[in-house]
Amino acid sequence: MNAGLIFAAEATTAENNPLLNMSIFLAFVAVTMFVVIRASKNNKSAADYYTGGRSFTGSQNGMAIAGDYLSAASFLGITGAIALSGYDGFLYSIGFLVAWLVALLLVAELMRNTGKFTMADVLSFRLHQRPVRLAAAISTLVVCFFYLLAQMAGAGGLVSLLLGISDKLGQSLVVAVVGVLMVVYVLVGGMKGTTWVQIIKAGLLIAGAAIMTVWVLALNGFDLSHLLAQAQQISTTLPEKAYDALVPGHKYGANPLDFISLGLALVLGTAGLPHVLMRFYTVPTAKEARKSVVWAIWLIGIFYLFTLVLGFGALVLVGPDAIAKAPGGVNSAAPLLALHLGGPILMGIVSAIAFATILAVVAGLTITAATSFAHDIYANVIKRGTVTPNAEVKIARRTVLVIGFLAIAGGIGVQGQNIAFLVALAFAVAASANLPTIIYSLYWRGFRTRGALWSMYGGLASSIILIALSPVVSGTPTSMIPDANFAIFPLNNPGIVSIPLAFALGILGSILPGGKKENSWIAAEMDVRSLTGHGAEKEVHH
Repeated sequence: MNAGLIFAAEATTAENNPLLNMSIFLAFVAVTMFVVIRASKNNKSAADYYTGGRSFTGSQNGMAIAGDYLSAASFLGITGAIALSGYDGFLYSIGFLVAWLVALLLVAELMRNTGKFTMADVLSFRLHQRPVRLAAAISTLVVCFFYLLAQMAGAGGLVSLLLGISDKLGQSLVVAVVGVLMVVYVLVGGMKGTTWVQIIKAGLLIAGAAIMTVWVLALNGFDLSHLLAQAQQISTTLPEKAYDALVPGHKYGANPLDFISLGLALVLGTAGLPHVLMRFYTVPTAKEARKSVVWAIWLIGIFYLFTLVLGFGALVLVGPDAIAKAPGGVNSAAPLLALHLGGPILMGIVSAIAFATILAVVAGLTITAATSFAHDIYANVIKRGTVTPNAEVKIARRTVLVIGFLAIAGGIGVQGQNIAFLVALAFAVAASANLPTIIYSLYWRGFRTRGALWSMYGGLASSIILIALSPVVSGTPTSMIPDANFAIFPLNNPGIVSIPLAFALGILGSILPGGKKENSWIAAEMDVRSLTGHGAEKEVHH
């Protein structure tokens, strides 16, 4: 244990090679920028820019979904959470994976059949267009912003470790550079370029994690139980705050409601994430949509099994103390483990992959948010459908610049937070604001516009207010504002309150007397479209 701590401390300062790390990263940026520029030559229409012309196969889209979904939270955040919290950290992996079953069984094919470019296309199909589109677009923008914060926090922490930057100004500059790169990817490549970046990144990430997993297991004689026994021994003999890494409750034992709330957010959040739902529109048929989700589940499932080995490997080989004290804190576990296994070259490669992960995910989030603003708010709410597709794409490109600026500003404010934890907040907002309306729209003919608005605005407002009044923002030394204390909501995640509330509001708004009624024949047409896809294609190519 002590030897591991000494090694990690020395390696972080002595063996880490900033020039090598940045060279590998710049090589990745150069290759992917070349791919993006090539892909952008085929961007001739709004459908090309927003959905890649629906030209991707199920397997390609499955890789891209994995690339979109396996964010910095998955690689850096979960590895660090397992290294510092043991069993409780692995709960993130389980939650993120199980969530895909909800997306596959309840949402994927029906969303693909009914929609055109965005989540709001589905939600507003049989309801009153303008108010529902506006609510769905606002929800999309808020969820994407929360998710972007997590990725930016990861970028700052990662480069802090790579370059040994620990001051706030240096980290802020790093976040700004990532934000600028993100904007360039999306402006130049649109969805087609972004998808290819995600496919490349998914392959690199899974390959890199596989190599590190095999390496850690080889050091333990390919005996997983030996690795777990070592993790247990180290965690139970820590000089401060000893715990058993294989027993649940170290992080969530004090308040089981916190664990239930987190679990609800993770399992239900994926099916409400706008940037994941938008990927279903990049394939030509519902069959390919199903195929892409199956591919994604396999790739994501294998990766999350790797995180178990990587997290406990970091606990054993690097040590929790060295991880906590390194620049980047809990998010530095995976790069430090790579440094221990393969020296500065492997650390440089793994860090470049982690950077690629951040860039690919923020590009996907940015194009989703820009599409939602341009297609839903500008084209359909402000201009009432009279705008040309080219003008719509111009607005989307300008929106990218605004989102980039906001992401940079927000990312600077959340430096030091665990990114898996920040992503869990985005999942809670998505599960509260989006999922109830998606489920009701697809499965309940009696659903009304008022129910949709109550559900979306109620879920969005309650989740954000509860987050603002929780220990995440104030009241503890690890809060975003540690010097203040207005944490009157005791839980770290609002899901246990805001998700059921949003479902209830959707029912109440639909069954209470009053309010406009929708045409029953439109609900019947939506049923036909969602189950068969008939009619949707005609509208897409219109």
